[in-house]
Amino acid sequence: MKFGLQVNSFTWPGGTPAMAETLARVVRTADDVGFDSIWVMDHFFQIRSVGSTEEPMLEGSTALGFIAAHTQRARIGLMVGGVHYRHPGLWVKAATTLDVLSGGRAWLGIGAAWNQEESEGLGFPFPPLGERFELLEDTLRMAHEMFREPLGSEAAFNGTHYRASRLLNSPQSISRPRVPIMIGGGGERKTLRLVARYGDATNVFGGPEKIHHKWEVLRRHCEDVGRPFEEIERSTLQGRLDVSEDGRGGAASPAELVDRFAELGDAGAQHILFSVRDVWQTEKLELLGRTVLPQLRDA
Repeated sequence: MKFGLQVNSFTWPGGTPAMAETLARVVRTADDVGFDSIWVMDHFFQIRSVGSTEEPMLEGSTALGFIAAHTQRARIGLMVGGVHYRHPGLWVKAATTLDVLSGGRAWLGIGAAWNQEESEGLGFPFPPLGERFELLEDTLRMAHEMFREPLGSEAAFNGTHYRASRLLNSPQSISRPRVPIMIGGGGERKTLRLVARYGDATNVFGGPEKIHHKWEVLRRHCEDVGRPFEEIERSTLQGRLDVSEDGRGGAASPAELVDRFAELGDAGAQHILFSVRDVWQTEKLELLGRTVLPQLRDA
């Protein structure tokens, strides 16, 4: 079992002047204590499930470059990129750049997106959902072509919404056969079908029963397209938790988290992603690294 830390809030002591120093300390600690992956959100406003819209939010791709420079081991990525924010070629080029400069540690996380408020607020077009899924498939198709050895595809690309004359990708990614592609979302008719065709990992939400159901749907899609189900890594984003040695004050104890994560593993989860309340208190990450992560690493 693998574990990923999502940094989803930057409302920290010291405010903006201390933000870089705090983020560097958080991600270095996560890397040192054994987290397998570190993620930031691809949002421009804080989302309603975490805090108020006006709370600080860093742009994700830029933040990942900073995180790459302050870590050495964990893979890093967006959880997950809103497909309409960037053209397909830029998605792939950015992921490749991150992979090269991090020594082969990038994820390409992408999905159909949902946050209409921030798109309209900053002037991004927000196509209807059906069109966003078409954009997503164009992007996934182009990604597979651009990650081909040695330097992408020399052929023209003709998608539903995008045309490209030469899918050159130089330098090519260090990760082979490509930067792994995580497709976020649990839609059973469209999203999981795209995972079966193009994804290296799926990310779904919910408790053990729900995520197990989603992956059984994915298994059927894999059978339909003739792809081995086990080729796809099964991850689940579990939201924000708090942890303390004794579990007081509304926090979970390490033993409680071990039981909770073990249930997710029994449901099929291979990679559990979560955020930590007040993550700037890095002793919480150190506690997780001493207790929870080692107990479940080989589960």
